Amino acid sequence: MTQYLWVTGHTMVGRSASAIRVESDWDRWSMQMDDKVVMVTGGAGGVGEGIAKVLAQRGADVAVADIDLQGATEVAHELAQYGYKARAYWVDVTKRERLQETVKAILSRLSRIDVLVNVAGVIAATGFEDTVTSREEDWDVTFTVNVKGTVLASEVLAEHMMERGAGKIINIASHAGRVGGAGGGAYGASKAAVIHLTQSFAMQLAPHNINVNVVCPGTIWTPMWERIAERNRRNDPKKANLTGRQIFEEAIRDRCPLKREQTPEDIGKAVAFFASDDAFNITGQALNVNGGTRMN
Repeated sequence: MTQYLWVTGHTMVGRSASAIRVESDWDRWSMQMDDKVVMVTGGAGGVGEGIAKVLAQRGADVAVADIDLQGATEVAHELAQYGYKARAYWVDVTKRERLQETVKAILSRLSRIDVLVNVAGVIAATGFEDTVTSREEDWDVTFTVNVKGTVLASEVLAEHMMERGAGKIINIASHAGRVGGAGGGAYGASKAAVIHLTQSFAMQLAPHNINVNVVCPGTIWTPMWERIAERNRRNDPKKANLTGRQIFEEAIRDRCPLKREQTPEDIGKAVAFFASDDAFNITGQALNVNGGTRMN
């Protein structure tokens, strides 16, 4: 039986050169995302930026959407400088009308949106670093942005996708939504809600040929985790003299079986899989990308 191996970097590996199809990284990536139009909310930084970059590098035309238009513009400009297809858009995911306006602007330029990636999210309200438990304002902001924002963006894009008879929605939750933990009730509960919503939307939209899945990132050095580290430093005397980065690295050593930090690009690669034709028959699923920190 002839076996075909995907060999990146043009290095030939296998039993017989005649039985190997050698592809460059770009060839393989283009097969996954070439000509797909993707809207990434929360694309101005952190995980959203990493996702936007991976998808653009793999051939997608990326709409980098964020309430931080300057940040989104910088991400899109950087991608365009390297020849990738990206443009920035302002959006407020907590307002249906603003979402509709942004989607209309994207459609006027690109005529369709094949994939929605719901990344926009917050960990807590201002002052989170000085607290040890979730406050009322933390519950308000996390559920407004993380949950309501995901619902509204999904509903607005689902209308377009149902008209086209196809689409992919990929939500970003967190492994904090898998298991409860002290001090982070609001954020964890909001991400648990996103996982539940993913399954609900998957059932609701399956008759329209729309796949809905969710990626659950682990421990990633982003502005969000910098806030977590600062909270730990201020409230744990044992960490008072550590830098944020040292606290982060300690968390990796103590909690992650693989002892590796995850990156925004790791999440982008998982999203690229869900967005690709390879995930044609996958819907309603939650994928942890966390080095084994959570395994459920």
